[in-house]
Amino acid sequence: MALLLTKFASLAFLALSMASLILTTESTKPNGLGFGIFPRGKHHTQSQREFDYFALALQWPATYCRRSRHCCTSNACCRGSNAPAEFTIHGLWPDYNDGSWPSCCTNKRFNEKEISSLLGDLEKYWPSLSCGSPSTCHGGKGSFWGHEWEKHGTCSAPVTGDEYNYFSTVLNIYFKYNVSRVLSEAGYVASDSEKYPVGGIISAIQNAFHTTPLIVCKNGAIEELRLCFYKTFEPRDCVTQVNSENTVSSRNSCPKYVSLPAHASRGFDGAETKLPWIPAKEAIEEHESM
Repeated sequence: MALLLTKFASLAFLALSMASLILTTESTKPNGLGFGIFPRGKHHTQSQREFDYFALALQWPATYCRRSRHCCTSNACCRGSNAPAEFTIHGLWPDYNDGSWPSCCTNKRFNEKEISSLLGDLEKYWPSLSCGSPSTCHGGKGSFWGHEWEKHGTCSAPVTGDEYNYFSTVLNIYFKYNVSRVLSEAGYVASDSEKYPVGGIISAIQNAFHTTPLIVCKNGAIEELRLCFYKTFEPRDCVTQVNSENTVSSRNSCPKYVSLPAHASRGFDGAETKLPWIPAKEAIEEHESM
């Protein structure tokens, strides 16, 4: 009897030890990038596989600005004649070939002081086009740049490095692959009356950068144009076959002829605006940034 009790105790101890080992392994297991994952509002880690490519998402400001419901100091749509009139940056996103993407890959919080020397360029080329405060990876609200760094930049870190290097890398790619200049030289300029063949716009990008972009439209107007890159930042074609929840390909989101609307002056020196002015701290979130 004593021998049986001893064997039972030994087996119980072994089972508890194995369970503890499994829990420890699962809670600390890195993803394919070598980082644990900190989902929104959670403090434990989960596994995400290594991403396949980068997508540089560019916004056409006038399309976004026409949906603005409020004006505030943080909204570049409200800068009047100084509002952006060419493609601006939405973000650099690590993506999977199946149309999904990793997000919130570390617990690194955004710190604007880390990019203080870049703020002038970021305000000009990577502005927020909303009075909203996007979600962060820690359950709160933050700036547009903070959202992009925590959600996408942390997952890009194995290639782009720390916060400063992520933002400087994105700016450099944006300047190198100047979509606004390419389209302007091909005759595709901002207009409230002209409609352009979406195939022609795609061809202009293909001829300039040897890559097929992905175009997203809203009510027949170009909202975003995305360029895709290998992790070496050599251009590659964008993925156009995605699941039904994330359908954004040129074929099914844009008509054959699209517009590049001109920006209507509004805000500080724009008499045309009828948007209510609200302080940035009281801004109502207009949409969840991707």
